[in-house]
Amino acid sequence: MHIKSLETIGVEVAAVCDIKLAPPAFSDYKEMLAAGGFDVVHVCLPHYLHAEVSIAALEKGIHVLCEKPMATTVADAEAMLAAAKKSGAKLSVVFQNRYSPGAQLIKSTLQSGELGAVKSGWLRVTWLRDEGYYAASDWRGKWATEGGGVLINQSIHTFDMVNYFLGNPTAVDANIANRAHPYIEVEDVAEGVIFYGKTAISFFVNTYHPYDAPASIELICENGRAKLIGENATITFANGQEKTAGADIDAQRKFRMKSYWGVSHIKQIKAFYDTLETGLECSGLQTQKLINGIYESSKTCSKHYPLL
Repeated sequence: MHIKSLETIGVEVAAVCDIKLAPPAFSDYKEMLAAGGFDVVHVCLPHYLHAEVSIAALEKGIHVLCEKPMATTVADAEAMLAAAKKSGAKLSVVFQNRYSPGAQLIKSTLQSGELGAVKSGWLRVTWLRDEGYYAASDWRGKWATEGGGVLINQSIHTFDMVNYFLGNPTAVDANIANRAHPYIEVEDVAEGVIFYGKTAISFFVNTYHPYDAPASIELICENGRAKLIGENATITFANGQEKTAGADIDAQRKFRMKSYWGVSHIKQIKAFYDTLETGLECSGLQTQKLINGIYESSKTCSKHYPLL
């Protein structure tokens, strides 16, 4: 997906590093970084390697675009940002769903003030990940390498989207469990409430649903409601008027991508390269704090675990 996006925006792929060799490739990222000859590294590795490889690149002054999650711990995420600040290289985290037309419509409408203050809301991600999914990759399903389960992997985009709409969360009250995947260590279900000041957003996520239902968000506002189901956004105002946005069909056809998330990869990757000149970047720190805060809230039985 990243190489397709880079080809689309005219960026040359100078090297590839993977333990499954395909020329031109390196099998050791340290050798690739030492060889140089490139300005940016895309980190698309298992979660536990995100911080290690990103920091190594940043320390050499190489810009980094890292796939979600930013890291597996808040400490590692903060270390990545510190390395970027020290070297002056740019660091950005891939949360491409922010770039979908539906997300952009809701974001702009909230910013305009038309909907008024957000009073409450909810998010839901109910997908299916079976035993074969975990057997296919030895790093998934383990705390040490994946960093968690349904929260840090499958539903993190939806949590990030709520942060994108509402800003930095202040606290969380949550529970996690493993109810249907005895062959993995990590959680397959989580539920709770995220607080954005006095605004409470409830959530329910799992990976034992019979199928991948569209991820959903609804925000209840003073002057109406904003709902995002999959890639389809509907804003319904109290006076009956509506705004809608759906898939970017033109972009899908143009770039031959299979869904909105692929097209959105192109959009975010292009934005990253465009902003290398301006110094802007997208940090995943607040979403990292939220995900790890949910784990801590469940572990400590904290009813109002602070995130700030």
